[in-house]
Amino acid sequence: MSLLATHALDAWYGDFRALFGIDVALDAGETVAVIGANGAGKTTFLRSIAGVLAARPDAVTFDGRQIGGVSAHRIVELGIASVPEGRLLFPSLTVEENLLIGAHCRRRGPWTLDRVYALFPILRERRRQMATTMSGGQQQMAAIGRALMANPRVLLCDEISLGLAPVVIRDIYATLPRIGAEGTSLIVVEQDINQAMKVADRIYCFQEGKVSLAGRPADVTREALTRAYFGV
Repeated sequence: MSLLATHALDAWYGDFRALFGIDVALDAGETVAVIGANGAGKTTFLRSIAGVLAARPDAVTFDGRQIGGVSAHRIVELGIASVPEGRLLFPSLTVEENLLIGAHCRRRGPWTLDRVYALFPILRERRRQMATTMSGGQQQMAAIGRALMANPRVLLCDEISLGLAPVVIRDIYATLPRIGAEGTSLIVVEQDINQAMKVADRIYCFQEGKVSLAGRPADVTREALTRAYFGV
């Protein structure tokens, strides 16, 4: 049984249907990448898992229980935390205060302030600084650290490379295996195909709200991936 799975997941914004019967599975210890162009439904997919958007109870299962439509704060308590697109740090709070907010629905586990600071040493140096005055890469580290403070079993990462320099992206993605080694499974939403292929055990490609391709990176040809991504 998969740790986390969606089953014929649909999602709507009013009368607009954004997802069409999405089936995705994440096994314990895995990193799954969800790729696709802008508007493909990737963020909507994560929001449906995280309880931000309504879903049928049986459309999302976690550790054998139905969690579709469960409130967002309860989802965190169960062990699923999110790193949202755009980071969404609290501008009136320091770096450390932002991290501590992540521990509000904290589960037992390995992640503490000291462990987050060990993962991202620059955050210790900047801990008294207002969070949104840091560079984009440092803010992304803070957003990841904030989610880890909840000690999630599953970490949902939405476009964590967006707008960052290549060297910063490299450094951030280098931490993902270390996070996984602590027992956290990951779903990484990413537009950058090459980056996604490097870190993922399996990939799903979305196109216009549907799964257009699924498989292991080693088994997916560049031609098939291009067709699934662009629809050509």
